[in-house]
Amino acid sequence: MTVSITHEEMSVWSRYIHELCGVHLDESKGYLVETRLGGLLSEFGASSFSEFFHKVRADASSRVRSRIVEAITTNETSFFRDTVPFDLLRHKIIPELIDRRRAAAAGGRIPIRIWSAACSTGQEAYSTAIVLRELLGDLNRYDIRILGTDISNKVVAQASYAEYNRVEMERGLPAETLHRHFVISGDRWKVRDEVRAMATFRTMNLLEPFSFPHPFDVIFCRNVAIYFTEANKTRLFRNLARCLSPDGSLIIGSTESISGLCPELEPKRYLRAVFYQWKRTA
Repeated sequence: MTVSITHEEMSVWSRYIHELCGVHLDESKGYLVETRLGGLLSEFGASSFSEFFHKVRADASSRVRSRIVEAITTNETSFFRDTVPFDLLRHKIIPELIDRRRAAAAGGRIPIRIWSAACSTGQEAYSTAIVLRELLGDLNRYDIRILGTDISNKVVAQASYAEYNRVEMERGLPAETLHRHFVISGDRWKVRDEVRAMATFRTMNLLEPFSFPHPFDVIFCRNVAIYFTEANKTRLFRNLARCLSPDGSLIIGSTESISGLCPELEPKRYLRAVFYQWKRTA
């Protein structure tokens, strides 16, 4: 039986969830909190959302808080979700990037740095790796590093393990791609080692301070900011911009825009795709 959340409890939980992971849930999202956290109430012996809140606050181990983050931030994903960004990567961003970098590499390996900033269970990062393998051929000529990050320890662990069930594999993957880049592992499919080795994963909160030893040539941050307040959207995109190489590209969700949030970046269009790059100075 689903436990209902009261108006007062929703107000408390909305503030707490925002504090915990940056997700903004207004009072109309009570059903979402009930649905996603209801199972945790039973698991931790709470008969109401107020009682559960007090249990969470008293949890010194942070174990319950981690479970809440995982429940609230879990989103649907699939391989090659919305093909437009991957067509953009394949036909414009990567070829042009390589053309610019080839002379500077002076015969050495051309570096390519890509960040999947909300990687969930890893499909976006591995889809990117597959695009690069199919596009570039001999990868010995390139120094490719793909990073996937997510706020949830659980999904990062799954991304690192690189194993998916048949339902997950049937969404977005042509049979030829499936058999070329995955192997059967029992009743599941596992990313081939050569693809898996192209990506690393780590847990990270995009609203906390972060830095990297090198800038990224491509940053994917799709359908993340839609859950944030305007202030947190601004903070997110300006932080991402600081991690973008001077000729790098930021790819966000098809329904998202950073207009007015990050004036340092300007939109560019390629066919149906919109991406963002640093504004050129005169």
